[in-house]
Amino acid sequence: MPETGELIQGTLEMLILKALQRGPLHGYSVAEWIQETSQQMLRVEEGALYPALHRMELRGLVKSKWGTSDNNRRAKFYTLTPEGQKRLDAESQRWARLSSAVAFVMQAT
Repeated sequence: MPETGELIQGTLEMLILKALQRGPLHGYSVAEWIQETSQQMLRVEEGALYPALHRMELRGLVKSKWGTSDNNRRAKFYTLTPEGQKRLDAESQRWARLSSAVAFVMQAT
């Protein structure tokens, strides 16, 4: 069994929104925060991250602005919009209910 977990469909956007709740981040920092915060259990590949950020920007959940990263490179920084915060709140509640239900099932005898 692999040491890192695969993301359940639909959770990537929620995790991105959670990362951006802390403030503006560029894509690499979003992926790095998710990996570090999950204690190296979740790894977000670039091939999934950047298309998700693009879709989220088109839907008004995040906005972007070009800036300079810590290593002095040009990078696109993403911020959470009010609509994105609403979505994060709703998804957090849904995830809490879902994970609780799965835990109940797994503990059943």
